[in-house]
Amino acid sequence: MRECFELRETDAGGRIGDLTVPRADVTVETPALLPVINPNLDTISPRRLAEEFGAEILITNSYIIYGTDDVRERALEDGLHDLLDFPGAIMTDSGSFQLSEYGEIDVTTEEILEFQHAIGSDIGTPVDIPTPPDVSREQAERELDTTQERLEIAEDVDTGEMLVNAPVQGSTYPDLRERAGREADATDLDVFPVGAVVPLMNDYRYDDMVDVVAGAKRGLGADAPVHLFGAGHPMMFALAVAMGCDLFDSAAYALYARDDRYLTVRGTRHLDDLEYLPCSCPVCLEHSPDDLRALPDREREEELAAHNLHATFAEIRRIKEAIRAGNLLELVEQRARAHPAMLDGYRALLDHAAQLERTDPVSKGSFFYTSHESARRPEVLRHHQRLDRLAVPDSLLLTEGRSADGSGFDDSWRVEPPFGPFPRALSKSYPLTAEVPDRTDRSALAAAADGVARLVDANPESEFALAHRGWPADVLDRVPDGVALIDLADDRA
Repeated sequence: MRECFELRETDAGGRIGDLTVPRADVTVETPALLPVINPNLDTISPRRLAEEFGAEILITNSYIIYGTDDVRERALEDGLHDLLDFPGAIMTDSGSFQLSEYGEIDVTTEEILEFQHAIGSDIGTPVDIPTPPDVSREQAERELDTTQERLEIAEDVDTGEMLVNAPVQGSTYPDLRERAGREADATDLDVFPVGAVVPLMNDYRYDDMVDVVAGAKRGLGADAPVHLFGAGHPMMFALAVAMGCDLFDSAAYALYARDDRYLTVRGTRHLDDLEYLPCSCPVCLEHSPDDLRALPDREREEELAAHNLHATFAEIRRIKEAIRAGNLLELVEQRARAHPAMLDGYRALLDHAAQLERTDPVSKGSFFYTSHESARRPEVLRHHQRLDRLAVPDSLLLTEGRSADGSGFDDSWRVEPPFGPFPRALSKSYPLTAEVPDRTDRSALAAAADGVARLVDANPESEFALAHRGWPADVLDRVPDGVALIDLADDRA
């Protein structure tokens, strides 16, 4: 077990945890946002990030500090915490971003890690190779080998109490991401950023992003804190947390403000397009859109950055509460309705329901069926898997009717879409207490029929009948041929 990370609560793949950062003598609660600080320009001061916004950790670029003479000297003399005036934990990047953008940097892994340690970084980063999406498999494998070599070098660098990142690369090949996660997890490094995903997010390829993270998570252990490098828009945080990411770094709050853009969890709006400010943060309570537009450029940028931070930190808190309440996937679904690409991401997430099920609590609050995607959630999959464990009599009536006559059968079980059949004694057990709309959609009925099929297949010696309320023919086609069908469409019992 990694001593630096402890899980407290989980929901789907999401978790609330404690990341202990010994060099800073702080414990960061995850999921956590790391605002990005440019050492040469801060739109919002690090001290204000801590005191006004509650930032416990931030990230800055050690390569920029290393390459800027006056800043480097101040960092070496005073230390990073005094340089930035920040009381929490500080993570430093290595120059890998510059490598991906410009193709060349003049520093090695040993040099940059030793420099990060010398300036007082709390979490350092080696120089990995950020392989972009859609490259050839040969290139992805070659660069992954180089990254792994550098992680092995990083293990041998004396970094004292400084934690060290082990980036997980592999381009858009989930199996390479899994291999990279497994190899990174086998090192004695501490935090595991999933790298080179910014191009996917810039192109709204949230489904590919989910597949990349899912691959990395399969290789990493449950005690591995996962950082999604470059993920800064609050619209996608819930999706990424549900997949198992714990840390996010955001420069979006400042970059968007510089361009007069206003962040919301439903997307980004340009200030010129706003008649009202749909937010109750201090900035939006004290200003109208006209007020903000009338401000001098620098002041307007700062106010927009402050709003963007308020919106971003609020979403992190909302996600934590959803994990604690056990309704994270309902929040993900709400966010998925903000953009078609986010819906693609949510559907890709549900493609990994079996992976999510392994960390999803077996009991929590109410299950709310809010769209046909809900029929694919991990709770439904788990119920179907557990049907194999149930003792089934020689003859069994499966019925949607609450008080259907079970005469002629040894027992009568309920059938509730999307879960399917279960003994009546389990009616008050999670998730069978689900809130489901009266107008049940086809996906819920199909999932229930699949549950019936699973129970029947697991008990070939038993006789079954299914009493349903007008299920469509294509749904009934999913039920095994030997099951007697009874239509209760006119039975309102």
